[in-house]
Amino acid sequence: MLNLTPVRPALAIALLAVHSAAAPLSPSPQGAAAEAATVGKASIKIANFNFGPAALTVPAGTSITWTNNDDDAHSVVADDKAFRSAPLDTGESYSFTFAKAGTYGYHCGLHPQMHGKIIVTG
Repeated sequence: MLNLTPVRPALAIALLAVHSAAAPLSPSPQGAAAEAATVGKASIKIANFNFGPAALTVPAGTSITWTNNDDDAHSVVADDKAFRSAPLDTGESYSFTFAKAGTYGYHCGLHPQMHGKIIVTG
């Protein structure tokens, strides 16, 4: 006589593993928040003593990366001092995540005539 009793727990474990691996139909609130924080990315190039684009509109939660493509060092400093990079040599980058809606002016700490603006929407 064939005894199937040991197979049933193995089958139950296999079915549980398949069910657990399946993606949920809707993301959990924690998963949705984590995804939103990583999805928004934008970049600004520093070249010829200018920030490009000079004005950028992004949704809240966006991480912006400034990359220095100039031969001279530059920095990124918020007018309200909310963020500040170290001097960036050629090819170096600095990132900041904008969590709240608002308008953020910034400039180069080494060359104050260089200005930019980030507009963060809710």
